[in-house]
Amino acid sequence: MPQPILRTARLLLVPLDDRHIELEVELDSDPEVLRYLAGRARSRDEVIESHAQRMALSSKVDGLGYWMAFGPDSDAGHGVSAPDRESDGDFVGLMMLPPAHGPDQPDDPTVAELGYRLIRRYWRRGLASEASAALLRHAFDTVGQARVIAQTMAVNAGSRGVMEAVGMRYVRTFSATWDDPLPGTESGEVEYEITRELWEARRDVH
Repeated sequence: MPQPILRTARLLLVPLDDRHIELEVELDSDPEVLRYLAGRARSRDEVIESHAQRMALSSKVDGLGYWMAFGPDSDAGHGVSAPDRESDGDFVGLMMLPPAHGPDQPDDPTVAELGYRLIRRYWRRGLASEASAALLRHAFDTVGQARVIAQTMAVNAGSRGVMEAVGMRYVRTFSATWDDPLPGTESGEVEYEITRELWEARRDVH
């Protein structure tokens, strides 16, 4: 099952492809976007390397991978319908649902990892939560995952807010190894999760 194009009320999520590299470079050129990931902008070579790793992960479990989000232009505000073609909307960010693969994550093809990285002008519009909900629906209802996890620095309140907004629950705080520790590293990393059972219970309520 290839990754499908996904639509939400305001976004079009297109499976990551080699043609999107320049948009990935644009996204990672803002150090604020990477504040809790690298603490600095990434070079073009670093982005190209990350892109190759993402494409490789996308081939490991059918239906899982990375999506580029397109949606409302910078003047549109809220309530804009999803475009029919990705060229009709501005680039919003990178949405992630690969198999769990980090050193502190389970080696289990039924567990996926949720992530999101948005262009700064699209922060605080609820778009990360909107796209994440669509990816969770895809993970459980289409791919058949047993669990989805998400990890971030404990001090990253914005990312934790998205996790909570889509029904994920806090699991643990743990220490990660950093070659060049970022401010806030001393507070540790947090992991959230949502299981199939939690997802179905949440869906029934809503």
